[in-house]
Amino acid sequence: MKPGKTGLTRVAHACVYSLQGLNAAWKYEAAFRQEVWMALILLPAAFWLSSSHIELILLIASVFWVLIAELINSSVEAVVDRTGSEVHELSGRAKDIGSAVVMLSLILLGLVWGIVAFERFFG
Repeated sequence: MKPGKTGLTRVAHACVYSLQGLNAAWKYEAAFRQEVWMALILLPAAFWLSSSHIELILLIASVFWVLIAELINSSVEAVVDRTGSEVHELSGRAKDIGSAVVMLSLILLGLVWGIVAFERFFG
């Protein structure tokens, strides 16, 4: 039995694989690119909008959750597309559920940002 990678070698390889995943998402997923551009605007705005560390954490976390959800959705879509081109109920369901994850993350982002903005300007 061949031993697996350990220590810093494992961490280095994991970082390379993660960067390859981000690169693939950027290259093949228009929605991910749009959400990254949105993040580049919202992340600096979070520092301006927030009035506490908790608000800042919530604002930033909601932005990252959208990116995470999109990556999960994209990976599900890639696996489903890899398994075949025929229409199948379970394939459609998997893609729809992945899309729902992204939609709910965007709703969460809107709620968090809306509540913090309301408190900042009207609270």
